[in-house]
Amino acid sequence: MAPIHFGCLVFNYQAIDVIGPTDLLNSASKGLLEAISFYGPIDESTIARAPQFVFHHIGVTRDPVHLLTSSITILPTDTVDDCPELDCLLIPGPDLGDFELHPKFVDFTRRHVAAGKLLFTNCTGASVAAATGVLDGRKATVNNVEYMWVKDKYPKVKWTRDKKWIVDGNIWTASGAVAGMDMFSHWLKENYGLDVLIEGALGLDYEPRDSDGLFNVIPKRYDASGKQISTHVFKYHTQSLGGYS
Repeated sequence: MAPIHFGCLVFNYQAIDVIGPTDLLNSASKGLLEAISFYGPIDESTIARAPQFVFHHIGVTRDPVHLLTSSITILPTDTVDDCPELDCLLIPGPDLGDFELHPKFVDFTRRHVAAGKLLFTNCTGASVAAATGVLDGRKATVNNVEYMWVKDKYPKVKWTRDKKWIVDGNIWTASGAVAGMDMFSHWLKENYGLDVLIEGALGLDYEPRDSDGLFNVIPKRYDASGKQISTHVFKYHTQSLGGYS
């Protein structure tokens, strides 16, 4: 299976908009599952179906960018001028007040969508995508806090708050930041199987929600008395004097 080239635009975005989804994708990747199978059994067929990713953090230049939150500074791995062809592109969310997307990012995003490649947005990133015109006529969602402001600013988009994420063709949009992780959980499940998602989520001790914001993705578990218990099941190899076997 060829690796998926996954790109994220780099500007002063909210850190979790990128770090949350990419950590989840990495946790569900073949290499990571192979590594953690040292600690506990993972079905070989699950590992075989898991995706592989090459992550690209794309700047206008390679100069460091100080993010909007958490005092994190990121160093781009690529620029819009030298980035290899991507399979997926993620637009995270900035503070919308006076934000303007660099013209090179605008062109990069338009060309990516026109090529039929997957575009994901997280949080206020949908407003950034709307500013490029790629959401015109599309159904989309955005962080619900800024919803009315964004709806008024970009009336050509079919905005909705009905779901935590929306899929319209090759464009996926998520509402609040953690809903982006839930959206990518759905993408993993649909493309690689529920077992791949569960193993990836288990490594983060994370439980995804469905598009209605409900915890109905991973099958619920109950004890003998009928009390609901944690959905995740942590399994371990038999420990011996020589380590794990």
